Amino acid sequence: MNAHEIDYRIIGQEMQVVEIHLDPSESVVAEAGSFMMMDQNIRMETIFGDGSGAGGRGVMGKLMGAGRRLLTGESLFMTIFTNAGYGRESVSFASPYPGKIIPMDLSMLGGKLICQKDAFLCAAKGISIGIEFQRRLGTGFFGGEGFIMQKLEGDGLAFVHSGGLVLERELRAGEVLRLDTGCLVAMTSGIDYNIEFVKGVKSALFGGEGLFFATLRGPGKVWVQSLPFSRLADRVLSAARAPGGREEGSILGGLGNLLDGK
Repeated sequence: MNAHEIDYRIIGQEMQVVEIHLDPSESVVAEAGSFMMMDQNIRMETIFGDGSGAGGRGVMGKLMGAGRRLLTGESLFMTIFTNAGYGRESVSFASPYPGKIIPMDLSMLGGKLICQKDAFLCAAKGISIGIEFQRRLGTGFFGGEGFIMQKLEGDGLAFVHSGGLVLERELRAGEVLRLDTGCLVAMTSGIDYNIEFVKGVKSALFGGEGLFFATLRGPGKVWVQSLPFSRLADRVLSAARAPGGREEGSILGGLGNLLDGK
């Protein structure tokens, strides 16, 4: 294997943590801001790119590998955690919002996984973390999540996180699955991904589900989340903007707040 062979344990239900167990000299690469805790012999180092060497070993190769991350809205830098001791040590990473952490063994998924640009959490050192451009122009303009997605390549373990409940679907050749664009977490490389316009003027204008949905055509695997972070953020902002702090479902509305002394 090119990637380090790591062991792990996922802890919790709604707010999950992945605990990575590292043998001496093994390493794991993580997204900035996902670190939670580590044992005393774990050493942290900030690096350009993902440390896989996929972009080349020279200075320009490292800069190009790190620069690709700017297109996904991520930092130029990542953090690598290495066991510098003589025994097994652990480092833990936390999901940024309520949901599930999904372990992905890339060696069992054809060596490549495509995921939403904010889904990656951490991976064994040696996994290449790049970008995947969607070929269709419509996907780019109307996809909701943009036409640039993250691409994980290698033969080791990677971990992605989802919002709410996660469902895994296996699509047969030619089988089609339609979903909200924000609900897609990840898919294998054999999936054909496109954006379609919602048919019918009334459905598009008054349906409340947006004008476009994602169409995924098999064969391959798809992971779908029930609560995209963008949807959660929209509900919070909508509640914050409500006049007088009116609560949903309140019959009295602003009058009720006045009687409460608000």
